[in-house]
Amino acid sequence: MAFALGSKAVAAGYRLATFDVVGSTSTWAMEQAKAGDPGRLWVVAYEQSHGHGRRGRPWQALRCNLFASLLMPVSHQRVPTATLGFAAGLALESAIGNVAPAAVQDVALKWPNDVLLNGAKVAGILLEAVSAPDAAAKVVIGIGVNVRHAPEGLAFPATALAAAGADVTAETLFEALTNAWVEQQALWDGNGGFAAIRNRWLDRAAGLGAPIAVRMGEQEFRGTFETIDAEGRLVVREPGGAARSISAGDVYFGNAATAGR
Repeated sequence: MAFALGSKAVAAGYRLATFDVVGSTSTWAMEQAKAGDPGRLWVVAYEQSHGHGRRGRPWQALRCNLFASLLMPVSHQRVPTATLGFAAGLALESAIGNVAPAAVQDVALKWPNDVLLNGAKVAGILLEAVSAPDAAAKVVIGIGVNVRHAPEGLAFPATALAAAGADVTAETLFEALTNAWVEQQALWDGNGGFAAIRNRWLDRAAGLGAPIAVRMGEQEFRGTFETIDAEGRLVVREPGGAARSISAGDVYFGNAATAGR
């Protein structure tokens, strides 16, 4: 089965570039943006040789998993472009629900851009701003999903959709994702704006109301995960009662949030 866009994505004017093997779908999308590509371009590959996640961390590319990136123009700046990551998380959760309805009940969204299945990471989303020659605002949204296989030897638990009994392929999930993205992006870009995305995301948030630890380099903050604010920042209620808004960091729940490390 070949990768293909969903019917809603085709109708909305999205395009597709498919590779058997590519260094990184996000890097290739970046190169197209710098060459003047206007965006609305999905890039997907059966295999990546140099995939990456947040802070340049390598993303293990196991064949039969999903490696996709979207080059997207940003038509307004009412809220930070980074909030598109929440829309992407919702789109992926919706796509999983469409192709693996039994598994989606155990899916949760982890701030800022991870997707969890039964508490373990099943997908990661990475946003990267683009400096394009036409000066138009663009972003590359990289999405990696453990469909058939979960990487080993990581510092955090990881799982795959197949481990939850989901009989789904990367191709089927990708088609559903492209359709779901059209719906979530229209909501983000329309009258609902990020407020509507935020409410939906919070309904699916992992660890909401629970102890949380956030690490930013050598700094660490602990407290209770209270909410995300209107700009997508994590709001942590510290033990003394003060609320701290955090723009970036590594988040830990459960024992890792309550015990010293």
